[in-house]
Amino acid sequence: MNEEAITIRLTRDQAFVLSDWLYQVMFQSGDLEGIVHDRAVWSPIYAISGTLDKTLSEIFMPDYVPHLEAAKERLRADLYGRADESTASGQDTSDAPQAHQIGRGTAGNHGESDQRQ
Repeated sequence: MNEEAITIRLTRDQAFVLSDWLYQVMFQSGDLEGIVHDRAVWSPIYAISGTLDKTLSEIFMPDYVPHLEAAKERLRADLYGRADESTASGQDTSDAPQAHQIGRGTAGNHGESDQRQ
């Protein structure tokens, strides 16, 4: 079995928003099992969450919510142009052209993953 390390690069905003989402799914909703059915996937989820928690000072800020909302707006603007375009109109953005490309790592510089050699 190859245990070669993988490095994932995220912007600070991406890391902050992902950290909040992981916290909501893992600890607030109590529904990680309902979202991620294969417990083998939990190992990397916990590793990513722990790394983000150790790295991000934003999670300890007293004005956490305004910082989080600002980060979300910047990410939406990066993905869809105007920050309010994707959510204010009530549109479902899951079929946006870039959405599936990001899932495959082909749309812009929205985060990178590199395999360590």
